[in-house]
Amino acid sequence: MDLRTWDDHRARMSTASGDVSYTDVGEGPVALFVHGVGTNNLLWRKVMTALAGERRCIAPDLPGHGDSPVTATQDLSLNGLAARLEDFCEALDLEELDLVANDTGGAVAQVFAVRRPDRLRTLTLTNCDTQGNLPPEAFRPVVELAERGELAPLAVQGAADPERARAGALGAGYEHPEQVPDEVFEAFVRPVFGTLDAARQFERLLTSVRGEELDAIEPRLKQLRVPTLLVWGTGDPNFGVEWAHRFRDAVPAVTEVVEVPGAKLFFPDERPEDLVPHLRRHWA
Repeated sequence: MDLRTWDDHRARMSTASGDVSYTDVGEGPVALFVHGVGTNNLLWRKVMTALAGERRCIAPDLPGHGDSPVTATQDLSLNGLAARLEDFCEALDLEELDLVANDTGGAVAQVFAVRRPDRLRTLTLTNCDTQGNLPPEAFRPVVELAERGELAPLAVQGAADPERARAGALGAGYEHPEQVPDEVFEAFVRPVFGTLDAARQFERLLTSVRGEELDAIEPRLKQLRVPTLLVWGTGDPNFGVEWAHRFRDAVPAVTEVVEVPGAKLFFPDERPEDLVPHLRRHWA
C-alpha cells in the first residue's frame, strides 16, 4: 500500500483522553499495532497490508505523531500513553486483541498489558524499551538535548531535509536508510518537527517517558499470563538482543525469542517478511 492510499485509510476517533488518528484495514479478529517516538502508524503499513486478509489491523498514532493532536496538558508518561490506548480501545469497542508493538510503543504495550490483560489474546514485542534500558544508552544524548530544551530548535531546522533524517537517529533505525523513500522520512518528521510548538511537545514526550514506570510494573509483568512473543533484530544498537533474553528470563509469559539477523529497530517497515510469519504462528 503506497503512502497516499495509506493516508486515505486514516480516520480520527474522539476518546476520553483526546482525539486519536488511526488506520483500520482488513477484517477478522483485531490486531492492534503501536509505534514508538519519532515515527507513526505508517511504520506498520506493510505488515498490516500482508495481514489484512486474516485480521482487522488497527494502528493508532501516538500524541503529536502522524495525525494525532497533542495538548500542553496531556499526560505523556508511559502510564498516560497506556491510558490513552485503553481509552482508544474503549471508543472503538475493542474487547479482545492481539497487541504488537515497537520501540517506545513496546514500553506502552507492557504497561497496557498489566493494566488490562483481560483485553489481550497475545502480546508481541519487537525491539523496544524494557526494564533497565529506558532510555537506551545510545539514545540518551537525544533525551539530554530534550531535557535542556535544545532538541526542538535543532530538529525544526532540519525538518525540511530528508537527508538529515536519513543521517540521524531515524535513519539509524534502518539497515539500509539509503533505500527508504524521502516521503517516508518526511511523513515521520513533519508532524513532530514541522513547527517549534510541535517539537516542544516532542521534547516533553521524550522527557516524560521514564524508566521508573517500567520498574514499577516488574512484579505485575512476572504475573502476566498473556502469551508473549519477542521478535528481535540483532543489529539494533539501541535495543540489543540481550535485552530480549533478559525480558524472557524475567517474564514467564514469554513463549519464544525469535532473532532476526542484522535487523535494526524499524525492521517491521524494512523487513516485514521477517515478522509476519511469526505473528501468524504466534496467533495460531
